[in-house]
This record gives sequence, structure tokens and C-alpha cells, in this order.
Amino acid sequence: MRQKVYAGHAVRRLREKLGLKQSELAQRLAVSPSYINQIESNQRPLTASVLIAISRTFDVDITSFGAEDLDRLVADLREAAADPLFRDLDLGLQDVKAVANLSPAFAHAFLRMHVALRRTAEWRASLDDMLTAGIAPGDEAKLVPYEEVRDYFHYVDNYVDSLDRAAEAVALTLGILEGVPPEQAFTAHLAARHQVSVETGHADPAEPLSSFDPRTRRLVLSGTLAPASRAFRLAATIAQLEHAELVASTVASARFRGQTAAEICKLALYNYFAGALMLPYRRFLDLARARRHDLDRLVLDSGASLEQVFHRLSTLQRPGAKGVPFYFAKVDRAGNITKRHSATRFQFARHGGACAAWNVHEAFEMAGRTLVQVGEMPDGVRYICLARSVSIPATRHGQPARAYALGLGCEASFAHDIVYADGLDLKAAPVAKLGVSCRICPRRDCDLRAFPPLDRDIRIDENVRDIVPFTFS
Repeated sequence: MRQKVYAGHAVRRLREKLGLKQSELAQRLAVSPSYINQIESNQRPLTASVLIAISRTFDVDITSFGAEDLDRLVADLREAAADPLFRDLDLGLQDVKAVANLSPAFAHAFLRMHVALRRTAEWRASLDDMLTAGIAPGDEAKLVPYEEVRDYFHYVDNYVDSLDRAAEAVALTLGILEGVPPEQAFTAHLAARHQVSVETGHADPAEPLSSFDPRTRRLVLSGTLAPASRAFRLAATIAQLEHAELVASTVASARFRGQTAAEICKLALYNYFAGALMLPYRRFLDLARARRHDLDRLVLDSGASLEQVFHRLSTLQRPGAKGVPFYFAKVDRAGNITKRHSATRFQFARHGGACAAWNVHEAFEMAGRTLVQVGEMPDGVRYICLARSVSIPATRHGQPARAYALGLGCEASFAHDIVYADGLDLKAAPVAKLGVSCRICPRRDCDLRAFPPLDRDIRIDENVRDIVPFTFS
């Protein structure tokens, strides 16, 4: 049974943007004013006929009225509400759903304040350590802009339509859609249109991966880069030279609180364009469907790296031509999530480590293999979870190799589109009980729990010992 769509906030925002009263909107949609009032107050869901009427009357993409963003917002609010600061308020699931549904803008403001509160508390708690280590106290606050940018991509489903379409247009011009090798096409384009000369530098790890001098029009790529990475750096330079205004307007529309976040997002958008130029939307979507998302085949057929393929799969959410909605994550050996994007309801922890039962951690022990896991989140939604480790060899003696685990997953309802689900009996297969993080996970029977949830009382029995040395209410 499909989920009902309660999107009163979206309807109200559209009406206010158009400058219409509820009665005027009702007249345009051929419904009663009381019905519009009930929709805006989330007393009644949007029906298919009303969604279609809104789309036809106001030329609005009806996918913007979906429930996925609210699902993410509810999960983020639940994590924030688990803070001990709010324990006596007894904020339940229905409370956070009501806030997310009726005023998502207020919910986002609350999350921003909670992040600021946590950062202040962490800064105070670690002040002595930082002073002892010689770290300036203000440096801790520099982490916040990165989180702000990650949230921006999180809430746009990791898809930026204007940039994606612009990249596809350039790819068509350069012949990428006809199979012209990207590195060759990008190098020739930079020379012909921008008089940029491309050189390969020494394989010196002390030098930057790429360096562009606008004065001399000289782009130097590190000799340590693999072919797919060279092509990516060339594509990012094309984005910088040709689409700086589009990127700037996109950053401006995001309304970041500080210049640092804006600059971080600008670089991320250049990289987004580069990925979209290397793997043009329609061509890659068709290829992914034809190969049923076989990762090794996609790497072989596209010439992209495994990480580039993982990331691009998570961005295929163009209205009217959507691919399978995937989450994508990049995790280091310490369990830190260094990249996270999601077009699904799968939730990543905003604070703390990832769930220990998630197969990305196991991927480090299975180099070269794609691990397949059926995972279930606390909300009961099941996912096909894929994980694969990648390593970057050391370039000099004494330098450690860098290793990461890449995670990619979709809801189990899309199993028929994924080659990795072939032969997998979803009804009989073992199911990993996943959670967002231990701090908000409600599971009482997890042997991998690192610490108790923040919104529960701990119970200790001195006469009973188990793997987890406590229970909770």
C-alpha cells in the first residue's frame, strides 16, 4: 500500500508564492475552500486528482509534494529530540511529525539551533584538551560549514537540476554521448575554447592534484592521478570556466549562514558538474538500467572510477526520468562518514559513528568483493545494502595507504532492478537490524550496541552479566 501524501506546507507555500487566498486556490483547482483548508492543516492527504490539477494549473513538478523529505526531517528531529536537554518534555514521534508536517521551515531552524548548541557544548568540553594540544579554540567551529553543506545536498536529494542539464548539454557538444573518450574531449575543449594548456606534472605526492593558473591559462595535473581522476579534474575546470555564474546563483539560493559554507558548496557544485559531465544523465541512466546496476560493468563501460559510479548512481533523481533512489556513503576505517548522500529514507547519523551492524565496516576485510546485505531500519523499511572497499596506495615510503568503504543501497522494493538481488530470497534471507546510531536506536536486543540511547533510562543489575552490560526502559 502506497504511503499517503500529507504536504500541507507545500500547498500553503505554493499558494502564498502565487499570492492567492484559500478560496481563490480552491476555485482554480475546482475544489471546496474547506478541502484546501484541511489539506493545508494536514487533516487530509493530497489525492492523485488534486496533485495532477496542481501540476497542470501551475506547471509544478508533483514530485516536490512527496513524503521523502519529511521522512528525513522527522528522523533528524527525532535524533535532536533524544538530547537529554529535552528528556522531561517527552517529545514523541507524533510531536516531531506534527512539526515537520506543519512547519518544515521551523523544523530546519530548530535543527540548526540544536547543532549550534551541540557544537558549543563539545567546544566547552574539549577546551582544556585543545589548549593543551596547542589548538586554537575557534578551530572547532570550522567543522560546522561542512555539515551545513552536507545538509543542503541531503535535502535536495543530491540532485541539482540546472547543473545536471548544463553538463549534459556540454557532453552532447563534446561528443561524450557518442563515445568520445572524456579526457581527450575535455583537453581539446579547454584548448580550443579557453586557450588552456594541460600538462601532467611529476608523480610527487607533495604537489596538489591539480593547479590552474588563470593568468597563464595553464592547468597542471598531478602524475599520481588515475585516468578517471584526470578526466574529473579537467571537467571541474570546465565547470569553473563556463558555469561560475550558474554555480554562484545556486549557492546564493541555498542561503548559507556564512561565507565559508558558500565557498565549500561552490567547490562541491563544480565537482557535481564534473561528475555529471563525465557520466551524462540520460546515457548513464540507460546504461545503469541495462546493466541492472552491476557496478563492475558500469565501471568498465563508462571508464569512470568505482567511487564516481557510486556517487553518480545516487544523483539520478531528475523529475520525469528518475532512476532507482540510492543512498551513497563513504566511510573511513575509524567509522567516520566522510561523504553521505541519500535519495532514500535511509538515515545517516548527524553526530557520532555509524551503526556497527552495517556492512560497510565489514568491507575492509573483503577487498575486491561487493558485499550484499538485507538491512532493516527501525522504521521497518528494508534495504538492499551494497558495500565495497577501495584503497589508494602509498606514493612514498612511510606513507600509509588510504582505505575507504563505499556504501550504496536502495529500498528492497527495487530488488528486481538490482543484479545483486538475483537469487536472494527477501522473505527468507537474514536481515541485519540496522539503526541510525546508538544514541537514538530503540533496539533492545543488539549485541553490537556501544552505548545506550539518550532518551531512555539505563538499568543495571549487579547480579546479571551480558554482552551489553545494561538494559534500558
